Amino acid sequence: MPSSKSSGGESKRGFASMDENKQREIASKGGKAAHEKGTAHEFDSEEARAAGRKGGEASHGGKSGSGSQSSSGRGGSSAQHAKAGSQSHKSH
Repeated sequence: MPSSKSSGGESKRGFASMDENKQREIASKGGKAAHEKGTAHEFDSEEARAAGRKGGEASHGGKSGSGSQSSSGRGGSSAQHAKAGSQSHKSH
């Protein structure tokens, strides 16, 4: 069934469809203009630290590196991991 929108194809419109170098060129112009105008935000070290902490919490589900989760991020108890490991190593 044909549709007017292509599924998975590249659009010929918009910033995201542009060549990566063209995107960089445009973004660079915007950053330079903001600095010249004096409206660009500049992080101090405390703000940068807080932003990094916030980003880490968002990407890791708010969990600290306490070791309660496996390094793959899939979770499960030690007993569950041991059972799965012993099952996967059975001879066929």
